[in-house]
Formats: sequence, structure tokens, C-alpha cells
Amino acid sequence: MTNPIDEASPEGRRGNNFLGLTNEEADYAKARVVIVPVAYDATTSYKSGTRYGPAAIIAASREIESTDRGGAMDLADLGIATTSELEAIAEGPSVMVASVEREISDHLKAGKICVMLGGEHSITPGAVRAHKAQYPDLTVLQIDAHADMRDTYQGTRFSHATAMRRVREICPAVSVGIRSASTACLTAIEKDSLPVFWARECVGNNDWYDEAIAPLSDHVYITFDLDGLDPSIMPAVGTPEPGGLLWYETLEFLRTVAATRTIVGFDVVELMPIPSIHHPDFLAARLVTELVRMICE
Repeated sequence: MTNPIDEASPEGRRGNNFLGLTNEEADYAKARVVIVPVAYDATTSYKSGTRYGPAAIIAASREIESTDRGGAMDLADLGIATTSELEAIAEGPSVMVASVEREISDHLKAGKICVMLGGEHSITPGAVRAHKAQYPDLTVLQIDAHADMRDTYQGTRFSHATAMRRVREICPAVSVGIRSASTACLTAIEKDSLPVFWARECVGNNDWYDEAIAPLSDHVYITFDLDGLDPSIMPAVGTPEPGGLLWYETLEFLRTVAATRTIVGFDVVELMPIPSIHHPDFLAARLVTELVRMICE
């Protein structure tokens, strides 16, 4: 039998808070940012396991320093609250999307910046709907390996493979890092001349930045599917497509977006933890901290 942790100690006050913040540091009433874990994994079609992603990201975040390299911003001082995992609903993905919308809407109405941790990509339309209600001019920036533009997949309109079709029914979107698309997705992209930036055009240069950012409105929501990154640095996803974005070029692009637009919220989805490999969990947690800094600087 292990010794219980003293609830009055720092360890006992941390619970499951992002960055390992104490409950006092992560007080919701004072927080500027709220982390919303959504451990939902119902429509994945190749490898499952994204339901374990949010917990893995939060666990890895406990090993990340809350200060940046210049020491100018301590994330602990911002106030970052972490909610309990949103309960998965077995009734179906459309009902789960509606649950996500309600949850995120409540936090936005409380004046919080929302960071949703998935879970599979099907949950994103719910968060986008909630943000659209707050920001009528909202646009979405998608980082992803897959176009996710099917109208239906495996009998549902709310699948990881239809996420961006549903998002584009809510507001305009720009897709970056794409390198896989079905015939139906390609048809939809070409029919409406959608702003899609293929990975082969993006990797190793920045001459596409202005063109990608131009369609984005003043208020931008980012949905970051981790398979948008190259499998050499992010193998822990269900469908690891070769030829993806790397770390520094991704951050450079996101910083350029943050410098010219207001990022109002984001999600990081599709982490499928691999028990024997920990660096993908850490990368995902670091990505969250980097995006929070970009938003709050």
C-alpha cells in the first residue's frame, strides 16, 4: 500500500492541473486560460487510442517549465485552470459535438480563453460553433495531414474524416500541411476553390505565409491535428502520413499568424500515446504552451 499524499502539500494541491500548477495557481475564477480535456475516441478508423491523449498531454506538461527562455512571461502568473475531462457520450458523435459546444460556450461566456485537448478530430466543430457565437467574423486555421472534407464517413456526418466539412459549414477555413485527401475531398476543394496549402508546398520555405494568412479574419480559431507534423517528430497519431511539418517551421508560421491576427482559441487533437515513447506527449504539451504564449503575449 502506497503512502497517501498529504493534501496540504504542493503535490497534493496539484491534482491533474496543466503544468502541474497548484490548485491555488489554477483557480478558475482568476484564470485567463482554461484547459478542457475531451477524451473522445469513437469514430477513429485505423488506430484508436486518442481518448488517452488529453491525460498524456497534461501529464507531460507537468515536466515543462512555466517560464519562457527570456523569463518575460510565467504561465503560472496568467492563471491556467484545468477542467475535469468532459464526459464521453455514447449516444453518438453528433450528440458529443453538441456537448462540446455547450461546454466551450460556458467558458467563453465566463471570459476565458479555451484550449481543448482531444481526443479525435470530430469534436472540433462543437468548439468552432461556440467561438463563432462569440466572434461573428471567425475563421479557422487547420493544421493537418488530412483534408477531412468528406460529407459523411462510415454512416455519420460527424467523424474525424468530416470535421473540416462541418467546420466550413460554420465559417471559412484555411488548411495547411495537407498531404492526404480522398477523391470526394479533392472534388469539394476544387469545386469551391478552398484555400488548401499542401505540405509539399509548405515544408522548408515560408513564401506561402502571406497567401495562407490573407483569407483569415481578425479572429482566428486554430485546430491542430498532430498528424500535421512529420512522423519523425510526431509518430503517436492514428494515421502518421510522411512528409509533414517540422517543429521550428511550424512555430514560425504560427507566430506570424499571431502577429497579424487575434487567436481566440485552439484545440490540439489526435494524440494517440505510445506507452514506450514519451517525446510525442511532451511535444504536444509544449505546443500548447507555445500557443498560449502567442495568444497572451
